[in-house]
Amino acid sequence: MLLAAAGLLLAVGAYSDQDPVFRVDVKLVRVSATVKDATGRPVSGLEREDFEIRDNGALQQIAVFELHSALPLSVAILLDASGSTAKELRYEQEALSRFTRAFLGSGNPADAAALFIFNWEVRQMTGFTRKAGAIEQALKKVKPEAGTSLYDAIYLAAGELEQRQGRRVMVAITDGGDTTSAKTFHEALKALHDADAIFYPILVMPVTNDPGRNIGGENALTQLAQTTGGRMFVPEDLNHLDAAFQEILRELRTQYVLGFYPHQAPLTANPFHRLEVRVKRPNLHVSARTGYYGDFDPNAQQSPKPNTQ
Repeated sequence: MLLAAAGLLLAVGAYSDQDPVFRVDVKLVRVSATVKDATGRPVSGLEREDFEIRDNGALQQIAVFELHSALPLSVAILLDASGSTAKELRYEQEALSRFTRAFLGSGNPADAAALFIFNWEVRQMTGFTRKAGAIEQALKKVKPEAGTSLYDAIYLAAGELEQRQGRRVMVAITDGGDTTSAKTFHEALKALHDADAIFYPILVMPVTNDPGRNIGGENALTQLAQTTGGRMFVPEDLNHLDAAFQEILRELRTQYVLGFYPHQAPLTANPFHRLEVRVKRPNLHVSARTGYYGDFDPNAQQSPKPNTQ
């Protein structure tokens, strides 16, 4: 999200009876980036000079650079409790419990997690807490019901994350379908960007044959992940859930945090600013969010919207 970093007051016409005052807000855009080599292993030891950020095509100066950031990490956990996931629910609850204990048992002592469940409605089962036991107890109360309000869950959890200091992450365990949300895909996507939250969906498929799969839902999850700097996991079976959670933890612990103050970025009629983050060294791949919502020119010709479907 955009963070107000400073407000500068400029007085003009010092000798007039009523001096006009102009306020200039300087905004910091923060980007979390994961860098991997050709084998998929996280890469550490990079310097500020190894990165390049462009905002709507304009090269930006990196003002903030951190590896193994000291910023606290807030993780919103979303669990699909719809009827279609009933058979897998117990295994998902157990894997989530192990993930929560591993996450809260290491890293920054200010890290916290919160549990949300969704079916025909969305319920926040816990506030953000460092007590893994509180989340485990809440998980035991989850019972599957009809409906899947995935986008509503993302929208609600993003709003809660936006109030948190530091880095923000959302992890969703779902079969990918959305049947009862009041919010749309684009509203969920914008909420993730506004919260500056990285989205990691874990797709658990009750139906694996192509005719019965929800391909549209899977594509939506992929887009939500890629545009926020996360990625989607598709475990081969429930026994591989733990591996997905471990990979997410590994990425979160090895991310770079970059920040810049937008400078000379061309404005368009689309408030979505396209970001390009790259590493100058060869054979390295960087994952980071593809944009943010910021200033725009209402008189400019409408530019294409972000590719979200």
